[in-house]
Amino acid sequence: MTSRNMSSPSQIFTPPRSIAKVIPAVETSEGDGARVRRSIGTPQLRRLPPFLMLDHFFLKDGAGFPDHPHRGQETITYQLSGATNHEDFTGSAGTIQAGDLQFMTAGRGIVHAEIPAPHVPGGPDNIGLQLWVDLPARLKNCEPRYRDLRGSEVPIVHPSDKVEIKVISGQSYGIDSVKDLAYTPVWLLHFKIQPGGEVSQPLPKNWNSFIYTMSGNITVNGSKRVEKFNNVVLGQDGNGVNIAVDPSETEDADFVILAGEPADQPVVQYGPFVQLTERDIYKTFEDYQEHKNGFERLKGWESKIGKEFHLRRRHSFRV
Repeated sequence: MTSRNMSSPSQIFTPPRSIAKVIPAVETSEGDGARVRRSIGTPQLRRLPPFLMLDHFFLKDGAGFPDHPHRGQETITYQLSGATNHEDFTGSAGTIQAGDLQFMTAGRGIVHAEIPAPHVPGGPDNIGLQLWVDLPARLKNCEPRYRDLRGSEVPIVHPSDKVEIKVISGQSYGIDSVKDLAYTPVWLLHFKIQPGGEVSQPLPKNWNSFIYTMSGNITVNGSKRVEKFNNVVLGQDGNGVNIAVDPSETEDADFVILAGEPADQPVVQYGPFVQLTERDIYKTFEDYQEHKNGFERLKGWESKIGKEFHLRRRHSFRV
């Protein structure tokens, strides 16, 4: 892990990117007994290319995401606390702990399960972020793959003694992230700022970008105060964004900045299937139901963690 300390923040951007809108993360049900706060993939913000969905999940015992399919997209899961087990029909399996990430490319088709590790009494809650990202047309039919990134591998930079930045994907204050984690160009930066701290973060030209706040209050571009559980969608004007935590605040701010390169292509989405045309979606349903064209390995397959999950739920209902 690379860690770098700097004496002061970089120059403030003038003008910064404008604020297009601020969208509350609406709490909703998802999966099997799970609750999430969703800020992309809602009527207020259907998508922000290449981003299709952003969920801030809070999973209790007995909740999870048993066997389910994907096609035509990538998912990025960032475990903030607790741990999540995953398993898919290609034979990949593993666990991501607090601070770890999983980059999954569904490509032509994958079926997998994501189940929280059993909660230890007094232990941390299972909390994290999951982002769905559209795949460019040329990669819609690529082979599925997983890539895990351990928290210990993520570079960290401290522009001041009040700021910590985890450079998961992209660049911040001269620190580059680990490369080749996802096919779609995406930046993901995790910030923690104490009261009185500030940052100025450049963003790639012509990319869509947003800020998602998880705790505390931030001031964006010197004027807009934003509380936790909000998505701040930025315009494409300007070169970056300025964020500060007022010295009068009583809580540290915890937030992420994401940016992605939008593809010049149509998006037709039905749940976890993302294609270019309605015809492609109909064909995806046919392929999934008939176990063909990428879903051959589904025939007779069921994840072990999914079986155990259902057994635990049945036992808890009987008790």
